[in-house]
Amino acid sequence: MKLVGTESQRIEAGEFVELVCYGERTVCTFKETIEAHSREKETNIVLALDLFLPDREAQLEKSMAILESVHDNICAVKLNRQIVLPLGLYSGADKIVARAHGLNVPAIMDAKINDVGHTNAAIATCYFDAGFDAVIVSPFVGWEDGLQPVFELARAKSKGVLVLCYMSHKGAAEGYGQMVLDSKTGKPKAQYEVFADRALTWRADGLIVGATYPEKISRIHEIVKDEISIYSPGVGVQGGDIEVAIKAGARYLIIGRSIYSAGDPREASRMFRERVRKLIFKG
Repeated sequence: MKLVGTESQRIEAGEFVELVCYGERTVCTFKETIEAHSREKETNIVLALDLFLPDREAQLEKSMAILESVHDNICAVKLNRQIVLPLGLYSGADKIVARAHGLNVPAIMDAKINDVGHTNAAIATCYFDAGFDAVIVSPFVGWEDGLQPVFELARAKSKGVLVLCYMSHKGAAEGYGQMVLDSKTGKPKAQYEVFADRALTWRADGLIVGATYPEKISRIHEIVKDEISIYSPGVGVQGGDIEVAIKAGARYLIIGRSIYSAGDPREASRMFRERVRKLIFKG
């Protein structure tokens, strides 16, 4: 891999033409890679390509078509299990990842990894081998013999790990919002605040915080500041607002149905991107 002068120059890395990071290293971290893509394209939108159709062939074909139509307006794509399970990891989902890389788009697997250590390591290995650039994990399982193997594997492979902190759905408070005793102080603390603290200790590449809860975004941003980027799902169909989420501290917006279910996904993604550009890149 050859290092070139500026981030606007590119290098060939298989099918993935990766933006080059500054510095002496020739391999970027996931955090550096997505940030470079975001700045280059002037967008912070992560497409949640969660399309689910009863016909597997149609699901793959339509997913590919949507990705190709919107790739100029997004900085990454996220796949969930409703697309990986019917298509298969190595017989369908990997094709979407390869196409994303061919379009210069990093791919995130929304696996919500949450098991014992050796199982978590096996799960992460499969997703990384399929080409995914980052995985999402659930912090409830803890570090030792839990998520530690995932983080170690990701670092060895220059991949990313994003940690769930507060989800976007209505029942999120039942788990992420409950009050627990802080193991360090013995005092009551919100579960999501504990997770934000742990993400700092674990050196996570990102935190998932629902755009539907801007007050949680703001509080979590107070804890992690700019050390960890906040990714906010729930814009559009679930009621999250772009401007409010960004002002609260969200760095990336995860948008799914409002784009892929639109009559014209490309136009929908373009409109979202224009709103983002005015707030972040053209301010």
